[in-house]
Amino acid sequence: MPIFAAPDGTRLAHHTRGEGEPLLCLPGGPMRASAYLGDLGGLRRHRRLCVLDLRGTGDSGLPADPATYRCDRQVQDVEAFRAHLGLDRVDLLAHSAGGDLALLYAVRHPERVRSLTLVTGRARALGVDFTAEHRAEAAARREAEPWFASAREPYGRIWAGTATDADWDAATPFFYGRWDAAARAHAATEVEQTNEEAAERYAAPGAFRPDEARAAVAALDARVLIVAGALDSGPLPRVAATVAGLFPRAELAVLPGAGHFPWLDDPLGFSETVARFLALADGRGTAGGASRRGRPRS
Repeated sequence: MPIFAAPDGTRLAHHTRGEGEPLLCLPGGPMRASAYLGDLGGLRRHRRLCVLDLRGTGDSGLPADPATYRCDRQVQDVEAFRAHLGLDRVDLLAHSAGGDLALLYAVRHPERVRSLTLVTGRARALGVDFTAEHRAEAAARREAEPWFASAREPYGRIWAGTATDADWDAATPFFYGRWDAAARAHAATEVEQTNEEAAERYAAPGAFRPDEARAAVAALDARVLIVAGALDSGPLPRVAATVAGLFPRAELAVLPGAGHFPWLDDPLGFSETVARFLALADGRGTAGGASRRGRPRS
């Protein structure tokens, strides 16, 4: 398990999975240890996944100043990660709340980003958020599920801000395309993997300056892939399309039957979609393919 130091001295750990050209991976949660990403549905067959444990999570150390959990202040950790790996430019992938961190990195260091892949990623950094109405719209698509009746009201209370722990438990199936044994096992690890104090500070006031960020990404030269799950509420596919439209060189891939963790719901479809995009981004490919309780906040 390689270790390097952030600029403030915090010990940061990362994990390597697979071989080949490196792909820097940032987890979501927010502030969930990177283990839940696994090998991203077999993406390790195509790229060497260099997966960061954000400060205060997984095998990384706790910072002396908890205020450094704020998303924008962690940009320097990503830059230190790039320098530690000795890379001039990076292919960067981020999941869920990690999308905000990846976006802020691209805003601050555009010359370092060769490609950016946002997997069911948040874009509060660009002024795009996911509303309670978005969540309800996605939930309505799951009416035929056997768990729907018992999960619907708890799910609504999550986005109303009144949920209990029992509500989070009951509503968890909404975050997965299939509520099977693999999804249950994946969901069961969320509490132990999440730094709750850090999660509360991640999007603290001052973390995002959307107008500045939008202007910056409008001039971003890097290729961008936005991956959405057809059954996900954060983002809905149409909201993901809005995010894609903010970049000059972005494409959208919507995976049918997938929820917030598309590499679990459709491992082959996910890994091949991302691998094709990355091959094109570095000039090696040809066109084709698809056009929580600490909690799954996304």
